[in-house]
Amino acid sequence: MNQQNSRILVIDDEENIRELLNLEFTDLGYQVLMANSAFNGLQILKDQKVDLVILDIKMPGMDGIEALEKIISTQRGLPVIIHSAYSHYKDNYLTWSATSYVVKSGDLSELIEKAQEILALKQEE
Repeated sequence: MNQQNSRILVIDDEENIRELLNLEFTDLGYQVLMANSAFNGLQILKDQKVDLVILDIKMPGMDGIEALEKIISTQRGLPVIIHSAYSHYKDNYLTWSATSYVVKSGDLSELIEKAQEILALKQEE
């Protein structure tokens, strides 16, 4: 599987964040799926194969921590990067089961590097 075939699911309730990540990762050759809520993201995961999830925490309805628990229980081994504006969630032991935790900022380089690193390792499996 080359990176062009890697599919990233972005789950974030903020449209501007989803669009920004869509543009960035599409420009790098990834296929990007987007969900505006944890419920929609979980539905996409039921219907489609993805290689990486980028997950916000603070969302209306189901939050990202609850969604992470559901992803881990149904999609064992699927890498998840938590992408949150709030660093204090790093102290929540439930977030430790995510593959990585990146605090949102205007500079997307850390998020992009983590995603590329995780997807490269996944390709080696």
